[in-house]
Amino acid sequence: MVEIKTPEQIAKMRAAGLVVAEALKACREAVAPGITTQELNDIADKVITDHGATSNFRAHHGGLWFPGVICASVNDEIVHGIPGERVLQEGDLISIDCGAILDGWHGDAAITVAVGEVAAEHTQLSRVTEGSMWAGIAQMKKGNRLVDVSRSIESFIRRQPLPPKGKWGIVEGYGGHGIGTAMHMEPHVLNYVAGRGKGPKLIPGTVLAIEPMVTLGTPHSAVLEDDWTVVTTDKSWASHWEHSVAVTEQGPLVLTAFDGGRAELAKLGVTAAPDPLA
Repeated sequence: MVEIKTPEQIAKMRAAGLVVAEALKACREAVAPGITTQELNDIADKVITDHGATSNFRAHHGGLWFPGVICASVNDEIVHGIPGERVLQEGDLISIDCGAILDGWHGDAAITVAVGEVAAEHTQLSRVTEGSMWAGIAQMKKGNRLVDVSRSIESFIRRQPLPPKGKWGIVEGYGGHGIGTAMHMEPHVLNYVAGRGKGPKLIPGTVLAIEPMVTLGTPHSAVLEDDWTVVTTDKSWASHWEHSVAVTEQGPLVLTAFDGGRAELAKLGVTAAPDPLA
């Protein structure tokens, strides 16, 4: 069952989403050669706590306890990297995934950040991944189907010129998800079209985390011995972007973007819904 939210509940999710946005902003500003992923974790932890929220990452997930408030995934790590003593180096690419719970409602988002000057193909990788996320978010309209989101993400990636080194791999098996009173809920949101099903209809009150994961090579992944970190099987680098998005009567509302998604959606000819907290 897909959890449908009232406008009042979406407003509460917007508040949680803004906490996540603040935490990711602080992490993005701190990323530099020489910082450790644990230091980034501590920065996010403080922002979440200072806003009266709690982390939904440092919790029980499918039999395991995740030990951080962010996932810090570097280079060939796709998602779920555990923060620790790893020191970021010039030229690295790091995905920072963060979530928060406020008043019982969840927010979840991720960004990919370049560490200093990075190779052109890695800049392009992040740009393509982020662009595909916004293409999917633009389909979060009343009356569309879940497959419209997946198809738009995949189509955007497939249309991009191939990088000089590598190709676009859309990670298989992982994707977005419903979110609300829990961080991971139905439905699962693939970043490509699989099978003939159209998935549920998007109606006002539907809230999904849209999160494409793209590599410069294989779509295949493996989990390391820590039981968390997901890496590419061919060591190609990966990028990961995510926003939590609500379907409303007035259009999509990006709960984890400071402007509700207005600027990026306008580039795609889509009007974002009014911010309920404005």
